[in-house]
Amino acid sequence: MRILAATDFSTRAQRALRRAGLLARDTGAELTLVYVVDDDQPQDLIAMERREAERILSEQIGAMAEFRGVQCHPIVATGDPFDAILRTAADLNADVIVMGAHRKQFLRDVFVGTTVERVIRTGPYPVLMVNNEATGRPYRTVLAPLDMSAPSANAIKVAQTLGLIKGARVTLVHAFHPFAKAKMVTAGLDQASIDEYVASQRQTAREELSGFLVATGLGGTGWSRRVEEGRAFEMISRAVEEIRPDLLVMGTRGRSGLLKLLLGSVTEEVLRSLNVDVLVVPPLEDSDQTR
Repeated sequence: MRILAATDFSTRAQRALRRAGLLARDTGAELTLVYVVDDDQPQDLIAMERREAERILSEQIGAMAEFRGVQCHPIVATGDPFDAILRTAADLNADVIVMGAHRKQFLRDVFVGTTVERVIRTGPYPVLMVNNEATGRPYRTVLAPLDMSAPSANAIKVAQTLGLIKGARVTLVHAFHPFAKAKMVTAGLDQASIDEYVASQRQTAREELSGFLVATGLGGTGWSRRVEEGRAFEMISRAVEEIRPDLLVMGTRGRSGLLKLLLGSVTEEVLRSLNVDVLVVPPLEDSDQTR
């Protein structure tokens, strides 16, 4: 397995490097660290920044405890950060990209997103966005939202392949929406009838989820399941608050054209709002569906 960890030498990036080192150590993976130098500056400044970055990367590889016993290589690339990271990942045939949660700049983010969001939107690689300090151990508690789509099941399988959820306590969460509830309330039906309807919809959702897990080869895992009423992001946010997972595993739907630049997906809400490590996995094949 090949892991690419991107750094800008910030505290946020240091967390990502430590997590990448732990993952490489636990799985026997090869780890590459990449720093990107802005190429929109004079050549002598580019050369000077490159030399300094190479020095710092070498020092980090030698000093960080998480890198001991790990096959680790430094790379200094040039260009726009998200593009250079993706080019490096392609050159390495990386299995996963590990990044820190970048500092957000509101007006810029509204139109183009942070570097990690742009890597996720435009690249074909699973991306592990690290928000929290690595504790010296693998992830222990994992939350995986399922919307009963192929991408959501694929995300869990990728997390398994990467060794991110081995031995962890995994909870699958699924949101359902009882469509007739609002009409029942408007029509003045009694609360008992409304509650009975919602309960029946919940049971149907549970049965559909069980069938989906069997069909996708995830039925025999013994993982916990939560089926809750509400919007997907609200359900995920509530589950994160209650379970306090180390890792959230999510799949994305394919996007094309302008949709890649627009905000509002569940994944983007999670990346911007929740303080948890997130593995975001792209679909096996791009499609016109959006999440």
